[in-house]
Amino acid sequence: MRAGIRGDAAVKSQKKSKMIVDGTIYTFLTIGLVFVLLPFIWMLSTSLKQLNETFTTRIKFIPDKIMWSNYLEVWRLLPFGRFFLNSSIVSVTVTVLQLFLCSMAAFAFSRLKWPGRDSVFLLYLAAMMIPGQVILIPNFLMIKLLGGIDTYWGVIVPQLFSVFGTFLLRQFFLTIPAELEEAAIIDGCGYFKIYRSIILPLSKPGLAALGVFAFMFSWNNFLWPLVVLNKEFMFTLPIGILSFQGQFSTNWPLMMAGACQAMLPILIIYAIGQRYFMEGISLTGFANA
Repeated sequence: MRAGIRGDAAVKSQKKSKMIVDGTIYTFLTIGLVFVLLPFIWMLSTSLKQLNETFTTRIKFIPDKIMWSNYLEVWRLLPFGRFFLNSSIVSVTVTVLQLFLCSMAAFAFSRLKWPGRDSVFLLYLAAMMIPGQVILIPNFLMIKLLGGIDTYWGVIVPQLFSVFGTFLLRQFFLTIPAELEEAAIIDGCGYFKIYRSIILPLSKPGLAALGVFAFMFSWNNFLWPLVVLNKEFMFTLPIGILSFQGQFSTNWPLMMAGACQAMLPILIIYAIGQRYFMEGISLTGFANA
């Protein structure tokens, strides 16, 4: 009898401890979610305000008069459609070529056996430790020497390859059973055939994850386009939105309205590839590193 009472007490104690732990976790997650969403809420709120309501002594997320016209005013004052086109051309090209180049490099580092492969890969990963600001000026001088200032390819070429992307895909490729590759070799397939017909079709989640990362980084890239682009008709969205910032004042409502519209393609891309993206992140094989 006493043993049964003690068992019930232990079960209740475990349930109570689990409830406390779960409650603590949910509390911290809720606080984190608030801090993550607050800048987006402020951006959306500011985009619907008049200029004199932007900075007031009392914080108001809902303006007195909702200015939907701010979103149209952005297109009237700036060649916003051209900025969208420029960003789309750059981001789509960078994403497609980066997927191709990184997947081929990842295939060489994961599926091919050659002397010094792992040592070369470690040296290759060391490039991730180099800050982008260090190679900014050498890249600019090289692009300028080749005549890439104010051109699409001048913005695209330095972003074509990603050490992180190669590492991500390599870890994913390592999770693919080697028996499939061996069977293909017995059937007479070459390395490129294996890469195209076996590795890539089985790596859609990893490719989707890298594709989202590459598109997002290229779409939001500010520093490099700012360095190599001088003519307004070549501006990408981040630089074009900066036009609302003057020397002595900034039109925050219009800038936030432009930022809200610039964010839409990323949300659409993520919504379309969400399932593959989450699967790719969870199956990238970091345990095999």
